[in-house]
Amino acid sequence: MDINVIFKIAAIGILITVITQVLKKSDRDDIATLVSLAGLIIVLTLVINMISELFETIKNIFYLY
Repeated sequence: MDINVIFKIAAIGILITVITQVLKKSDRDDIATLVSLAGLIIVLTLVINMISELFETIKNIFYLY
């Protein structure tokens, strides 16, 4: 894992926050909720891929099949 993943997650969070605030100010609360949910799903996908790689590495280190 490198620092780029943390920067990606932070950038996605900032972008989603700005978009959500703009949508809430224009009385589009339902779309703002969907945008924040989509951001959460994107970040969870990144994290799940990292956890999958971690388990694969552990499996290879200890020769588990």
